[in-house]
Parts: sequence; C-alpha cells; structure tokens
Amino acid sequence: MAIKKILISSCLLGKKCRYDGNHNKLDNLLNENIEWVSVCPEELGELGTPRPPAEKQIDGRIKTILGEDVTDKFNLGSYKSLTIGIENNCSLAILKSKSPSCGKGEIYDGSFSNKLIKGDGIFTELCQNNNIEVISSENKTQIDKIVNSL
Repeated sequence: MAIKKILISSCLLGKKCRYDGNHNKLDNLLNENIEWVSVCPEELGELGTPRPPAEKQIDGRIKTILGEDVTDKFNLGSYKSLTIGIENNCSLAILKSKSPSCGKGEIYDGSFSNKLIKGDGIFTELCQNNNIEVISSENKTQIDKIVNSL
C-alpha cells in the first residue's frame, strides 16, 4: 500500500506549540502507511510560543486578548502551511478544533469568554478552498476510521 500524506496540526502530534506552550496530542495516530505532514500556522506566522491567546473577531480579523491585531501573521502562517500541504500532495488535513487558524465548524467568538460560534479558522478556510478536506480534532471517530483504514 502506498504511503498517504495527511496534513496535521503540529500540536496534535505532541509539539508544544499552542499559545500557552502546551500541546493537544492525539493518541492512536500510529500507522506505517501514513506520513504526517506537521504544520503550525501560528509558529509559521512568526507569532512565537508561548504567545497571548488570539481569537477571530466578527469582522474576520484576528486579535489577541491584549487587543493586538495579528491577522497578517495568521495569514502568513496559514499560507505557508497551505504551501507545505500542496507541495506534499495532501488532500486531507486533521486540524485542532476551535482554533482561530485550524478550527473546523466551531471557533471561539472573539470575546475571550470561552463562547463558541459556528465558523472555521483561517487556515481551515484556505485548505477547504484549495481542495484539502478538513477534519476537526474533535472528530475522534472519523480520525480513528481513517488511521485504521490505511
């Protein structure tokens, strides 16, 4: 069987690149037929780790809890991540839920009050607009199905 390359948020592989310096490692990703193509749009956007939490605002801009507009850095990192995915012929991505970059279906509402709204992060939108299917890290059943079927 040919190796399948799947784009994945670096924090899901255990890299401590979340805003708070932690990770969101998913278990059960081992499969010799999958090559994980790891990206972190925030780090590729030169935001550093740790960094102030950021959320997507109603107007689509990304702002930190301190009020700093970091949209350009999120865009830079998202485009760099997309380029990596395209260069590796990825047609599927597993991305961190609720993130202003990688969230799929639900993201924080921009008020820094832990309220969720329907929506996608900017990297997720880029992937979907470039024929890369996105699965949320919350969708453990679908992830297990993919990992166990290859």
